[in-house]
Amino acid sequence: MESPEQRREALSDLSREAHACVRCALAKTRTTVVFGSGDPDAELMFIGEAPGKREDEAGTPFIGAAGKLLDKLLGEIGMQRSDVFVANVLKCRPPDNRDPRPSEIEECSSYLHSQISLIAPRLICTLGNFSTKLLRADPTGITELHGSPEVVLLGGHSVRLYPVFHPAAALYKPSAVEVMRADFARIPALLKLPLPDPQEEELKAPSPAVEVKLIEEPGGQIGMF
Repeated sequence: MESPEQRREALSDLSREAHACVRCALAKTRTTVVFGSGDPDAELMFIGEAPGKREDEAGTPFIGAAGKLLDKLLGEIGMQRSDVFVANVLKCRPPDNRDPRPSEIEECSSYLHSQISLIAPRLICTLGNFSTKLLRADPTGITELHGSPEVVLLGGHSVRLYPVFHPAAALYKPSAVEVMRADFARIPALLKLPLPDPQEEELKAPSPAVEVKLIEEPGGQIGMF
């Protein structure tokens, strides 16, 4: 098992690799790579879709209006950004904030899976459709799944996935903010729930491209890497 220092160094190495990435055409249009930021030892991780214009300029995820809503909802449950790790499915901004393309997700997803493996959070809040569908390896949408936690195997670790609406979507639909508030209110209790030991479970990933296996359906900030 790697020490915290080794994991942090591995995460930094991964960030340097991502910043030099030219796997897809987004390398030609980005301003900078938005790798992710927060506590590399966090028990709670948020995963969104892709950087927006402000994130692309600053290299930090969720710093616009959606980020302010995320911070507000975290504050309401007694947490702050420094307590969690925040990342996106794509590390580069798609032009004009269009949806990520399947080929871009395929090329970029290994960075996200490596982040999850290194950080090993207890709970991952998938924000919106793209991260939810990717990590569940299933096309079911966020409207049906939000607020429904389930335990999966990712990167060799048991982790509880908890789909919630993307803050950007809630900005355009005020009623969705109250739904998000109710879903966020469950986070402290979910963090306290036990997780099964993957070594004691007979688990297999259903796809070699996405290491995820459903096994349950229960009702020190270090800055930007």
